[in-house]
Amino acid sequence: MSTHEIMTVEEVAAYLRVSERTVYEWAQKGEIPSGKLGTSWRFKRGEIERWVNQRLTRGGRTAPAHPFEVRDVLDPDRVVIIDESLKEPALERMIDVLARSPRIRERAELARAIFERERLMSTGIGFGVAVPHVRLRSVKDLTMALGASRQDIDDYESLDNKPVRIICMVAAGQNQHSEYLRALAAVSSRLKDPEVRESILAAESEASIFELLTK
Repeated sequence: MSTHEIMTVEEVAAYLRVSERTVYEWAQKGEIPSGKLGTSWRFKRGEIERWVNQRLTRGGRTAPAHPFEVRDVLDPDRVVIIDESLKEPALERMIDVLARSPRIRERAELARAIFERERLMSTGIGFGVAVPHVRLRSVKDLTMALGASRQDIDDYESLDNKPVRIICMVAAGQNQHSEYLRALAAVSSRLKDPEVRESILAAESEASIFELLTK
C-alpha cells in the first residue's frame, strides 16, 4: 500500500481490510474522515489512523449519528430570494445572509474562507445548484443559508456547465467533520431532486421555500 499522506478509496479499503464499497458508503454518510477532490474521495492518512484508533479503543462501538434535520441549521430569515446574475455579488449576498446566524462570529473570516474555497474549486455541483461550504474555528455550530436567484448566474462554474440558480451556503465548526459531511450529503441529495428545485424556483416567498425545505 502507498505511504502517501493523501489516500485513495482503494488504499483505505486495503488498509482497513474492508471492501471499497464500504469505504464509499462510510464517506458518503460522513462516518469516516474524508473529502472530495473533484469527483473523487480522498483521505488524510493521519485522520484515518486516528479514526481507527478511536474505534478500536471503544471496542468498535460508535454512538448512532443524530439524523440531519434542516430545521436544526436553517432559520426562515436565512432563506432569501435574490436577483443576481454574477457569482461574486451572489456569494457576497449569501455571506451577508449566513452571517445573520448567531453561530457565525466573524463575517470577514467567513467571506475570506468562502472565496478562497471557490478559488480552489467551484462549488457548483450541477443541476443549477451550488453548495459553497467551509469549516472554521470561529463558527460555533453547523449553520446554513439558502438563496434562490430569479436570474441565471452564468459565471458560476458547475460540473454540468449549467447556470446556477440555487445557492446553499454551509458553515461548520473546525471539529464538526462528520456533521459537516452529513449536512452536505443531505442538502445535495435533496436539491438534486428536480421537483424540489422547480418548487423552490417557482415559490413566491421565502416562507414558502423554507417550508419546502423543512417539511
